[in-house]
Amino acid sequence: MAMELDVFVGNTTIMDEEVYQLWLDGYTVTDAVSMRVRSGILEQWGACQAVLESDTTDHYRTFQMAERLLHCPSKLANQLLFQIPPQRQAMLIERYYAFDPAFVRELLGKKLSKGTKKDLDDVSTKTGVTLKSCRRQFDNFKRVFKVVEEMKGPLVENIKQHFLLSDRLARDYGAIVFFANIRFETGKKKLQYLNFEDFAFCAGQLIQNWTVGAVDSMVEDMDVDLDKEFLQDLKELKILITDKDMLDQHKSLVCTALRGKIQVFAEMEANFKNLSRALVNIAAKLMHTKDVRDFFIDLVEKFIEPCRSDRWVLCDVKAFLTQYMNSARALDAFKQQAIWERYMTVIRSCILKMYHE
Repeated sequence: MAMELDVFVGNTTIMDEEVYQLWLDGYTVTDAVSMRVRSGILEQWGACQAVLESDTTDHYRTFQMAERLLHCPSKLANQLLFQIPPQRQAMLIERYYAFDPAFVRELLGKKLSKGTKKDLDDVSTKTGVTLKSCRRQFDNFKRVFKVVEEMKGPLVENIKQHFLLSDRLARDYGAIVFFANIRFETGKKKLQYLNFEDFAFCAGQLIQNWTVGAVDSMVEDMDVDLDKEFLQDLKELKILITDKDMLDQHKSLVCTALRGKIQVFAEMEANFKNLSRALVNIAAKLMHTKDVRDFFIDLVEKFIEPCRSDRWVLCDVKAFLTQYMNSARALDAFKQQAIWERYMTVIRSCILKMYHE
């Protein structure tokens, strides 16, 4: 009885990048074949659909076998099952850990738990990302979080070295881990205009300036936990708004510097004390866990929205925050300069990133 066999013999493992992306995106073999047919590949190679189906199935089988190695990328270079050149290994790892910005935006700040994973059906429907891809991305976030959570040293560097990711992707995962640990509120309606890039930038600022690692590079959880001693010290900044003479002097210095230089000078002058109170009160409350989690809501509600209502443009906001921060140096009775600089460096950067005109 005659039998037909498809046989492939070779050394270097062949992995089609387009098929790999279809697999990563969560498409079935049938869907992947249909999409490849629509791309015109049959006409390009003069092949029949049966060959295309066999080729796609073979690729999918290879990817599934290699997936366990991608969970710990360092193993990929030391295994003997697949002969994969280093450059191709880097591509496989980078794409496997890549994620959809719309998907991660929905999960940002949430606990990476079984309960959250159960809600991925809804997230898939909302974002248009296939459920299989959602699960892969969620499992990647959780895997990275668990591995680096207790590691000493810089968070982003730990991620980069353990998972062999590019600088950019490692920084993004650093932001995801940081938000998952602090549990920042990002889901409120007022924050929906902010995208993942906005939050990732702010996470970078917070990690570089407000974590324990910002002052001590040898402690555990250095880039995951905020510096509690610093957060406690922030209440000392209240003198800027409780001391009337200092508040008036601060206002005078800022107004003198900005007169004729911003379009909304009259509005700024009239609202200076309210804006100053908002910025200082946000600082004073950060010793409480709930207020830390509401950090982004407070920035939007107490500073960004009032400026928007008065039609401030971004360059006006930048000029005000820069002068507001720098003018405090000239206040003779103000002795909290180091704390102030550390606080306002982050506040200024985050507000400017979050202020969408």
